[in-house]
Amino acid sequence: MANADLLRQQRLTEIDVDNIAEELESMAKRDRRELLSRLKILLMHLLKWHFQADKCTKSWKSTINEQREPINLLLSDSPSLKNYIRLNDAYRLGLKVAIDETGLAKSIFPASCPYSLVQILNENFYPDNLTNKKIN
Repeated sequence: MANADLLRQQRLTEIDVDNIAEELESMAKRDRRELLSRLKILLMHLLKWHFQADKCTKSWKSTINEQREPINLLLSDSPSLKNYIRLNDAYRLGLKVAIDETGLAKSIFPASCPYSLVQILNENFYPDNLTNKKIN
């Protein structure tokens, strides 16, 4: 807080530059971890939606939407985060959970992410345009 006050007062020679740099790096890492975590959950549910279409629930759709909104807000608030999107890692992590939760063989799923980032973040995208299917 002292550094923030010093910055506001434009007393730049008195600020702790190293501390500010460390804090900024810490905030950036936190945002990147949150982005990865949310993408993992989103991808896991998109995979479940796609590969277990007969078991879709309102809960899955809700989770998809609940992950998209904060991801889009994060990217809107910090556009530079787009440079740190680790889609391959998020897919790999989401795939593990999707396999565990569905009980389907790993070979059923694509080896790499079958969706573009634009699709993943699009509020109207559900794999294979299955939005008209009956949701339990």
